[in-house]
Amino acid sequence: MGGDKENLDLSDLNASLPAAAAALSAEDRAGLVNALKDKLQSLAGQHTDVLEALSPNVRKRVEYLREIQGQHDEIELKFFEERAALEAKYQKLYEPLYTKRYNIVNGVVEVDGGNDEPASENAAEFKDADAKGVPDFWLTAMKTNEVLSEEIQERDEPALKYLKDIKWARIDDPKGFKLDFFFDTNPFFKNSVLTKTYHMVDEDEPILEKAIGTEIEWYPGKNLTQKILKKKPKKGSKNAKPITKTEVCESFFNFFSPPQVPDDDEDIDEDTADELQGQMEHDYDIGTTIRDKIIPHAVSWFTGEAVQAEDFDDMEDDEEDDEDDDEDEEEEEEDEDEDEDDEEEKSKPKKKANRSTFSTSYHRRAGHKEVLINQQIASSSRTVVVHSAT
Repeated sequence: MGGDKENLDLSDLNASLPAAAAALSAEDRAGLVNALKDKLQSLAGQHTDVLEALSPNVRKRVEYLREIQGQHDEIELKFFEERAALEAKYQKLYEPLYTKRYNIVNGVVEVDGGNDEPASENAAEFKDADAKGVPDFWLTAMKTNEVLSEEIQERDEPALKYLKDIKWARIDDPKGFKLDFFFDTNPFFKNSVLTKTYHMVDEDEPILEKAIGTEIEWYPGKNLTQKILKKKPKKGSKNAKPITKTEVCESFFNFFSPPQVPDDDEDIDEDTADELQGQMEHDYDIGTTIRDKIIPHAVSWFTGEAVQAEDFDDMEDDEEDDEDDDEDEEEEEEDEDEDEDDEEEKSKPKKKANRSTFSTSYHRRAGHKEVLINQQIASSSRTVVVHSAT
């Protein structure tokens, strides 16, 4: 089984990285992979040690299980292919609905019928009484989402008020998807469309190769991703002009400048690699939140209904966690009672242990050991991808 370590090639490393551990070109990603290679090699060593600790008969059974896993993966690949085709079919059915939404939100068409309630005498008090469409629709929808609200700064909001629509589409060469943000003419930047593209190594895992964002053409003094600091010169200084300094600041529009790895691989130590990995996972999380939640359910985020639904799901998860905690506490109490019973038994006169008692305790210990071995195998399998046995 010593050959398994040699099977840990670059593709294994890519498959072992968490979702979205990329946003890099193939060359740049090599630096990140090398920084994590030692850690993964040690995990691969643990996997090999577990297999080598098994008897030949058990090891043979595990190898056969790996062959079954390979057959499972082939079926799963077909599932991914059929799912992509089904998704494409329904995406075409969604498109006319998204067009209707766009027209209503941006005041291109008016809704027939309207509200049956009589017009209020104080209708003029509403800020949007004379507005076309639904003002701040996309800004409000995104701010309602927990992930996106952390990215949107107060200074971003005036620019995001000009956001007319968000669309997404799959791309085939290379595999991946893109997000298009359509803006009305605004005083902040020239672009009418800002695009974020994710190139995927494996679209269904998913593992990213890189992420690319549109370069924003900011108007002078309107760059929301930068902050200009002016420092007064010291008294008596010959240069009486204030010193200006530009600093990068937090902004939603940093989303279009995804994290990049330094050109020199030697500059990437393990801490830097971990930090970059976290940044890229966060960047991907923002992208998939917009794709999977905001675009298909925008009006529910605008009204806040989507938040209530998520809160309900979280409550259910919390209840399940509480039930698990209660079960753990009950088990601990039972263990304490058993310990007390054991102490009482020790204080009694010793009797000769019968065969059934010895047999039960032995099987308990043996079973516990077997569980530990199985857990180690399962843990290693989740961490490091090993080629299926043939």
